[in-house]
Amino acid sequence: MVGRTRYRFPLSEGLARKFDALGERLELRVLATGTLGNRVDRPEFRLHRPLPSRALDGVAFYARLPFRIARELRELRPVAVLAQSPFEAAASYAGRALARRRVPVVVELHGDWASFARLYGSRLRRPLAPVLDRVAAWSLRRADAVRTLSPFTTELARRHGVEPAATFTTYTDLSAFADPRPVPLPDTPTTLFVGVLQRYKNVDGIVAAWRLAAPHVPGARLVLVGEGPMRAEVERLVADLPEQTVWHPALATPEVVAALDETWCLLLPSRSEGTPRVILETLCRGRAVIGGRVGGIPDAVQDGSNGFLVDPGDIEGIADALVRLLSDRDRAERYGAQALEDSQPWRYTAAEYAENVAALVEHVSR
Repeated sequence: MVGRTRYRFPLSEGLARKFDALGERLELRVLATGTLGNRVDRPEFRLHRPLPSRALDGVAFYARLPFRIARELRELRPVAVLAQSPFEAAASYAGRALARRRVPVVVELHGDWASFARLYGSRLRRPLAPVLDRVAAWSLRRADAVRTLSPFTTELARRHGVEPAATFTTYTDLSAFADPRPVPLPDTPTTLFVGVLQRYKNVDGIVAAWRLAAPHVPGARLVLVGEGPMRAEVERLVADLPEQTVWHPALATPEVVAALDETWCLLLPSRSEGTPRVILETLCRGRAVIGGRVGGIPDAVQDGSNGFLVDPGDIEGIADALVRLLSDRDRAERYGAQALEDSQPWRYTAAEYAENVAALVEHVSR
């Protein structure tokens, strides 16, 4: 398994459960990234030692990746490579050429690669966007098999003439959110944002929309949870609307559960998303969602049923959705009840996920 994911050890309970289940079905090797000063305590992980500079670290990771893959192909002699995106797949093609071993490569399509350079990470990526688009499309078409995670990513693959060999979401441990019994809506109308404070999360749009919506719901609150390069905009919003805005740089999982229980809805009008974990967590708590009509969000949010879908660039539309939901308790309760029902298909075990991965590996190796 090859990916840019950054792991910290010991693994969380959910990740440990995932890799334990995979280890029962497959002899596994994971090429990914570690964290500075963190000691790896699982033998299946072979992690890139990160550099202090995030921008240089990304360049170093992808520059070294073909050689790391080639070494594993020679030593481990795997029956397949599972690449987390078309970019890791491109490195895998180079690695198998270096190793002179024609190992099948499976591309996992987690989201729209066009957002990779345009909305994520360093601005230095943006001039490379057209080149990266062509690399990703070429890599997808060259794959021995493609695994998609949702209807959105399946349609993305088909637009490039590729039919997925399998479609199933990545295992997400929702037990902390699904097991406690859902509680009634609190008295105070509250909306919650949880995520990194980056442009692709539409933090600037959230700030602008709340400035419009807050005067129309004077008793309501916006709670933001997250850290990132756009924190200054959030700090200004808190300073301007201190009675209606709360910001937490970080919360532990039990605290996020409690924060969801103290809200009427989640606010996630992102400019780009795959299948956002926080939306699945929100559905499990029986809360509505105001989400962007982009990426994998419409796979989980049904407009007018368990929430609202909005155009990320329509600030007035986001504000209107906030006012409509935060001023109507009956609607929020009705949408929340539907959200809880809609959470059921997203709940599945690590063993079921491992079974799907093993079947895909068997298919492509055969």
